[in-house]
Amino acid sequence: MSEPKSILKDKSFVFAIEIVKTYKALVEENREYVMSKQLLRSGTSVGANIREAKNAESTNDFIHKLGISQKECDETLYWLELLKETGYLNKDLFLKLSDDANQILKMIRSTILTIKQKSIKS
Repeated sequence: MSEPKSILKDKSFVFAIEIVKTYKALVEENREYVMSKQLLRSGTSVGANIREAKNAESTNDFIHKLGISQKECDETLYWLELLKETGYLNKDLFLKLSDDANQILKMIRSTILTIKQKSIKS
């Protein structure tokens, strides 16, 4: 039996791939190692924590894992902004990645709120 489709899981995985590609370009083309490594860590952690949430042991654990993913996504936005403002990331790539991150962030927040509201009603 196949697993139900998860837009959030899929979107965060594609985002992680784009972050890895961006990291590689920053290191190879710009010789930028510190901020790019932070971007790589936080940007790939978003999807990893969404995957962990899927296997949560309880509703609270699910919310906690998504909360971590939310924090990592917001941190990723910070590193993207910093890389853009310091001239390492061009405007077009910044806009694409930050738009993707903001969409994922909204989806995570919405999911957390929905689960919290459902648990209050139960």
